Amino acid sequence: MSLVYENMPSREKKLKGIAKVNNFLSPRSNKPVANQFKIVMQNGLEVFQSYDTIIVLKDKKNNEIYLDKYHWDYSNTTSRYRKLYLNEDTKTTKEKVEKGIYILEDLN
Repeated sequence: MSLVYENMPSREKKLKGIAKVNNFLSPRSNKPVANQFKIVMQNGLEVFQSYDTIIVLKDKKNNEIYLDKYHWDYSNTTSRYRKLYLNEDTKTTKEKVEKGIYILEDLN
């Protein structure tokens, strides 16, 4: 699941567009929120990061979603932006964890 140089799509442009990082936008002001990031990787992985901690990893190629088992529900702020990222409330996220739809892993 880690980013491997040799498996990146274009050998000629290995570092071009390797990742795109965007701050989340506040639902109230539509301005960038400090320390809340969506990272889209060239290899099909997408990450929600809160401060220095990876909270959610989406593997779009394999249609899998991983949550950090220690931090996915860490604080009100983390939960607020995780809900936005996954487009669901905490109750729904917990149900998906219990059903094995989301995978808990140590992502940090």
